[in-house]
Amino acid sequence: MAAHVLLIEDEPNIAEAIRFILTRDGWRVSTHDGGSDAVEAVRSARPDLLILDLMLPGISGYDILTAIRADPATEALPVLMLTAKGQGRDREAAERAGVSRFMSKPFSNAEMLEQVRALVAR
Repeated sequence: MAAHVLLIEDEPNIAEAIRFILTRDGWRVSTHDGGSDAVEAVRSARPDLLILDLMLPGISGYDILTAIRADPATEALPVLMLTAKGQGRDREAAERAGVSRFMSKPFSNAEMLEQVRALVAR
């Protein structure tokens, strides 16, 4: 059975592009557009990997990540955080919150696949 990736991204074009890249590579992908129910979406989906956008409507990726790390059921979930803001302080804040990897937009298809494969393999 293919590993399951949950993608929380509010930009439909980016979500579709990532879903296409990963599905073509054999991953099972589900998407969620963010918001206050994102943490519950992670709990119910039980993914092997979470790809999480930093800037979401209603709740930040940091807040979602903090909640995931505080929950014993999801604390070990690998999380790849995406952001259009690749500044050092964003990266540092994500690392403090417990992110597994951090990737700036725009990214290449190869870079996305490399990160996903590495995170699920560990």
